[in-house]
Amino acid sequence: MSIISNNLKRIKQSPTIAVTQKAKELKASGKDIIGLGAGEPNFDTPDNIKKAAIKAIQDGDTKYTAVDGTPSLKKAIIKKFKRENNLDYQLDQITVGTGGKQVIYNAMMATLNNGDEVVIPAPYWVSYPDIVLLAGGTPIILECNEKQGFKIKPTDLEKSITKKTKWIILNSPSNPTGACYSEKEIREIGKILEKHPNVFILSDDIYEHITYENFKFFTIAQISNLKDRVLTMNGVSKAYSMTGWRIGYAAGPKDIIKAIAKIQSQSTTNPSSISQAAAVEALNGEQNFIQERSKSFQDRRDFVVKALNAIEGINCLKPDGAFYVFPRCKDLIGKKDSNGKEIKNDTDFVQSLLENNGIAVVQGSAFGLEGFFRISYATSMENLKKALEKILIFCKSLK
Repeated sequence: MSIISNNLKRIKQSPTIAVTQKAKELKASGKDIIGLGAGEPNFDTPDNIKKAAIKAIQDGDTKYTAVDGTPSLKKAIIKKFKRENNLDYQLDQITVGTGGKQVIYNAMMATLNNGDEVVIPAPYWVSYPDIVLLAGGTPIILECNEKQGFKIKPTDLEKSITKKTKWIILNSPSNPTGACYSEKEIREIGKILEKHPNVFILSDDIYEHITYENFKFFTIAQISNLKDRVLTMNGVSKAYSMTGWRIGYAAGPKDIIKAIAKIQSQSTTNPSSISQAAAVEALNGEQNFIQERSKSFQDRRDFVVKALNAIEGINCLKPDGAFYVFPRCKDLIGKKDSNGKEIKNDTDFVQSLLENNGIAVVQGSAFGLEGFFRISYATSMENLKKALEKILIFCKSLK
């Protein structure tokens, strides 16, 4: 009899973490590797945020806090939602977790019963389906193809909703595609969901501040009649370059927030007191650098999209946000690499690219759509130029 839980056997290791780890191992062995797998900005955490953390340490702010966040951080989050999204919340409608992933995990664990369905548009962030499975739910994958810009069609959404549907997950700007829903598109989705009062919406807004060319961000609780059924998740990882600080947060219905706190009280308890103090400064402090960094990401996006579309056999849409592109490599499937190995699918494609040319990317099938791969351009332009040159050489070598 195996000691490992059957629930754990239902899920896989995060593919993005796996490819990042593989790239680190190859680099440590002396190989020249450029990692384009991790969704982590190469910018440093701003100094004012670091200083707030140092001050918290010096002031002895190193003890347990309230399970789901300090009052000062919750107040900063409430101000953020009002300032940026015109949404009003109370303290008991806010939860703070050890990263956005924990907030989503807690929400699913707190609400799903065996057999409950969660509609997940694909391509999706790799952890959504596995978190649902761990919580006993059933992921219902709604494929959103390249022709529709990797975004939901309202008619397809309606067809995917059943009596068992408890949640739909929306992610805009999207990981892995960078696709962003316009105000009109969100309103159309909202109209469908208004007809299904038992369906809750998890809006993953972690890339809210990384949008391009004056794209106007809206979150569904802001422009629909669904606020009482929406859990709006965000965090400081991406916009503030605080991935390692591990602070995510959400706002939503009081009963869900209370249930999330109950789960967290029996798992990690509170997030780091020092990280919470830093997050207060992040949300309340200077914000101008966010726009400056987004402009840098936009320049990288433009370079990467242009370079990819110049490669025969590759096609890449230009995303409106996040720091990913999701190019199609279907036309290269069936060819052989320089070692004579046949490229049978996108997993073979990315493995051969890593082994032969030292570029680490993630296969599209890991995100629920075969025949694509994801590039994170949250690295230096120097790295991107080297990487795209090597991707060109690799694709040309396929026969």
